[in-house]
Formats: sequence, structure tokens, C-alpha cells
Amino acid sequence: MKTRWVQNGIFTLVDDVSVALTPPEKGFYWIDAGIEDLELLQPMFHLHDLAVEDCLSEEEQRPKIEFYDSHYFIVINSIRFDDEEIFLRALNLFLSKHVIITVTRQKINELRALKPFLWEEEVNTADRFLYHLVDLVVDNYVAVGDRIEAKIEKLEEDILVATKKTHLNEIIGLRSEILWLKKVLVPQRDVIGTLGKKDLRLIDHQLQKYFGDIYENAVKIVDTFDTLRDLMGNLREAYQSSLANRANDIMRVFTALTTIFMPLTFITGVFGMNFDNILGLQIPHGDEYVLALMGLLGIAMYVLFRKKEWL
Repeated sequence: MKTRWVQNGIFTLVDDVSVALTPPEKGFYWIDAGIEDLELLQPMFHLHDLAVEDCLSEEEQRPKIEFYDSHYFIVINSIRFDDEEIFLRALNLFLSKHVIITVTRQKINELRALKPFLWEEEVNTADRFLYHLVDLVVDNYVAVGDRIEAKIEKLEEDILVATKKTHLNEIIGLRSEILWLKKVLVPQRDVIGTLGKKDLRLIDHQLQKYFGDIYENAVKIVDTFDTLRDLMGNLREAYQSSLANRANDIMRVFTALTTIFMPLTFITGVFGMNFDNILGLQIPHGDEYVLALMGLLGIAMYVLFRKKEWL
């Protein structure tokens, strides 16, 4: 657990977390904690039992916001995409007037990327810290949406060039992750909407307009993943169509080969009959003539099929 005093975007480490109990003359305190630190922080900052219980729960938490007497409890999800799987990591936030507590189980990239923004904007209040953090989280969803769209386009190209059985597993896996992600996006959008619209005593009224801008981006993200879900449906249809076309091509080749060998089989059948008087049997080198005829006939039929684009 790390406790920082933030003044005008400048961080100063504080050794004793109890210092954060007293409001500073300027700035605010940011306590970056893990799940195990809640045992100490709960009685010290009077964190609500239900909020702490949600943090400790092993079950996946949906984004939400809860209002208590001395603080707000906010849950949002950070996203990460490694080209194979989508990962969501819960970011639990306790917001009071002069303290913001972030509680996570794993490292959150947005928390590490936040410091330059706070320094550049000379952030001096906990609610502005919250604003920049939520903005970074939403921006990452936009970046992940773009990467997923690029992956879908690449997968579509691969399917059209050479369809493989592994493509179906990729389609099913990616589509299921997008559908799972959709269940998180809607409540997270609503949480951001609450921060931007509802009259909240711990968030500056002027700052709520900026939360409204983030909310618009969150709405666009929901629409984007709706589109991605539809694209996955189209991709599956393209896969099935490609398989059907491939099967048709194979059947067309087999049919053409069968058709070519039908007259050749007829000729060999005639000259293989047990009769003495068969046309051509008494001609010198007759077998060579028949073989040449069969070869020319096969070549002529092959050329005809190629000309008509049957092969």
C-alpha cells in the first residue's frame, strides 16, 4: 500500500497512512491499496461493510456506484487485450472529499499511466483524479475496440484466401468474448452517466460536464461493440460460405474427372470384349492408335472444360 499526498499534480509519498485522516491545506491524498489492506483501511476511514465485501468477493463485480454518508464506492473495469483473449480487471474506488482510495487485485495499467496527466493538468482534488482515471479507462476500451476490429478484418482475409478449421474456433472464441464484454459495457456506461448527470456533493458541478463527455464516448463504445458482434456473425457466415464453395470446387473437379474417363472407359470396355471381329483389332499397331485416340479425347475434353471454366 502506498499513500501519496497530491498537490498540483505533484506526488509526495507519506509513510503513515493515518496522516490522510486529516484534510490537507491543499491537495488531497491518494491511497493505492491491495485487497489485503482493507482490514486496516476499513475502520480507519469508516468504509461501508457492503463495499468492502464487494472488494473481497472472488466473484466478478459488475460496474456500479454506491452512495454512503462519508464516501462513494465505485467499481469500474479496466480492459486489456493481448490478441488472443480479453481481460477485465476490477478497479474499486472509494471517493471522499480529500481522499481517494484505489483497491485492486492486479496491477492496473491506467493507474501507472495516470501520473503524467495529473502533473500536466496540475490536479489538486480527488474528483479530478477520478475524472482523469475514468477517462483513461474509457480510452483503453476505444483502443481495444480498434484492435478487435483489425483482428476481425485480418481473420476475414485469411478465411477468403484459405479457410482452415482453426478459423471457426477463433470466430467462436472472439464472438463469445465480445458478448461477455457487452454485459459489462452497459452498466459501466450507466455508472459514468451517473457521474455526469446526477447532482453529487463530492464531485464539482463544473467537472460533471466533463464526465458527460466521457459518457458520450462510453455510449459510442457500446455501439462499437454492437457492430463488432454483428461483424462476427457476418464472419461466421463467410466461413460457412467459404467451406461450401470449397466443397463445390472439389465436387466440380471430381465430376469433371469422372466425365473425362467415361468415354475412355467405354473404349477400353469395347476392345476388352471377347469377340474375334472387332473393328481395329487386325490393324497393325492398332493398340497404339487406340491409346493415342484415348489420350487426344481426354485432352480435348480437359481443354473444353477449362474454356467453359468448369475446371
